[in-house]
Amino acid sequence: MLSTDRDYKPGGEHFAVPTQGEVEGKLMVSELVAVACLQELLKKEHAPVVERVRRRILRDMKHRCHALNLCSDDEKATADYALQMLESAVKEAGSR
Repeated sequence: MLSTDRDYKPGGEHFAVPTQGEVEGKLMVSELVAVACLQELLKKEHAPVVERVRRRILRDMKHRCHALNLCSDDEKATADYALQMLESAVKEAGSR
């Protein structure tokens, strides 16, 4: 079952490994939320909003990678992937 607070529910510890369906569902929801948010943002402002989102993603990604003690190559790969995801979401939001 999809739940944002799964670990805090009684018995949640028995389901530590999510099913493939749960992972796919969470990815789908993340994509839908990202695209919907970008569509709303792009209605009002264009490039400045996307650039602010891009800078925030990079800043937050750097902070999280540092907290996980990732090496610089992994940090760069993670940032590149995040920016590819943003580009894909912006393209998807613009095509709807």
